[in-house]
Amino acid sequence: MTSAPKSCDLDPLPTFLLQEFVDTLLPFLTLLCNSSLREGNLPTSQKRSIVVPVPKREDLDLADPINFRPIANVTFLSKIIEKIVATRLTHYLDKNGLLPTFQSGFRTGHSTETLLLRLLSDIYGAIDKSQVTLLALFDVSAAFDTVDHDILLTRLSTSFGISGNLLNWLTSYLQNRSYSVACGSARSSWTPAPFGLPQGSVLGPLLYIMYTADLGPLLEASSTLSQSYADDLQAYVHCQAAEAAAAVRKIGEATEILEAWMSSNRLRLNPSKTQYIWLGTRQQLAKIDMESLETEFPRVTFSLYVRDLGVTLDQELSFTRHINLLCRECYYQLRQLRVVSRSLTSTAASTLIHSFVVSRLDYCSAIYHGLPYTRIGCLDRVLRTAARLVGHIPKYGHVSEYMRDALHWLPFSQRTAYRIAALVWRCLEGLAPLYLRELCRSTVSVQGRSTLRSANKAELLVPHSRTAIRQRRSFSVAGPTTWNSLPVTLRLTPRGHHTIFFRQLKTFLFGQGWVGSAPE
Repeated sequence: MTSAPKSCDLDPLPTFLLQEFVDTLLPFLTLLCNSSLREGNLPTSQKRSIVVPVPKREDLDLADPINFRPIANVTFLSKIIEKIVATRLTHYLDKNGLLPTFQSGFRTGHSTETLLLRLLSDIYGAIDKSQVTLLALFDVSAAFDTVDHDILLTRLSTSFGISGNLLNWLTSYLQNRSYSVACGSARSSWTPAPFGLPQGSVLGPLLYIMYTADLGPLLEASSTLSQSYADDLQAYVHCQAAEAAAAVRKIGEATEILEAWMSSNRLRLNPSKTQYIWLGTRQQLAKIDMESLETEFPRVTFSLYVRDLGVTLDQELSFTRHINLLCRECYYQLRQLRVVSRSLTSTAASTLIHSFVVSRLDYCSAIYHGLPYTRIGCLDRVLRTAARLVGHIPKYGHVSEYMRDALHWLPFSQRTAYRIAALVWRCLEGLAPLYLRELCRSTVSVQGRSTLRSANKAELLVPHSRTAIRQRRSFSVAGPTTWNSLPVTLRLTPRGHHTIFFRQLKTFLFGQGWVGSAPE
């Protein structure tokens, strides 16, 4: 019932109709699912997919097939069975700690935001030591479509201990699959799919993560840090500016090891889309001899900007370019909505604003924490412009009271603080990724500090930092600092009471954000 009411052309009846008469159909569906799991077999009718090519980005050449992503539409019943298997398989993997620590794709509690927070926290930590960071963003060509089924099944058995009926069911799930490509009103004939995992399925992403679970330890063995989000892989190393050439060689060696592993596992890196960027302060970046690096490594091109999981990173991590692009996108959406705003009720306008504008502002908003108001002020102005559109307030009319009393929106600075505090809460609850939880240490856990007064106030340990950049912006410092600034009663909220904590957190930040007259 919680599934989206999406239907596929292969479904015998629309999904919304199935959900409407679920009481009648549920015994039959239960029998089908139980029979499939008991026999370790998925019927052939549930292994067909209608593939729809979807553009990867709006600005790409649509005449080139490589710029499309093949999304596989499967039957609703297939998704239900896959969801059952995926839920039980994930529970088994989490219980035994079998999933890679730094893989954030398609995992509960993990997101692009948590990945970027850890990545930036490591980079800010290097900046605090007067180091620079070389970041490499790798792209895997048609990753899901080239997965070898035999290698995957062997890995599931030997590396993850899967056997018996579950292994039989997964074997049946992978074998004898077929697909038909739909383009407009045209459909191709059915074609066998001896390789690959269907993009758009429930189980496909989890199986891909298990297929590539060795990549993290592989890069770690080459003294390279890494982060992954599904098939988006990034590696990075910290060094002094004078050791830049050694860092490039280290990344180059890691790339060769990565290419060799992928070649032996039927995957392929796309060298044309691999990006490299130096990150650090202006003073440290100026010490890198770029001319000698370009001479010594002619095949490596260093970028001034890279797009990492929807966020544009610049060399100095000022986010100026990203914020400018974000504002431009938001104002474009606001102009489109303004055309129809007179025909919308306030409720409808608010819904559309949240879908097309506020969702863009909130995406990975925790990374803006600590930026000066001169930089994020334009995002606050976008939020106020959106509020004016919802409330039909003139361009130069006061909007603060409307945002506070009618919409109950937090100013942008408080929105980022809310995200940081919420992530710290999830870390303490054990709901956040391990790589973030290890950055939030309670003073009780530190030897010699358990008897201090701070231990009774549920405070976190704030690591020492030399630079103001790390103090304000690194999650390892800003997270505990933000948490310790909350009222004691809020920090001592009983564990498990999520609703109470988030409601009181918003109330506290609401009072902070609207004290006095906010700038218009």
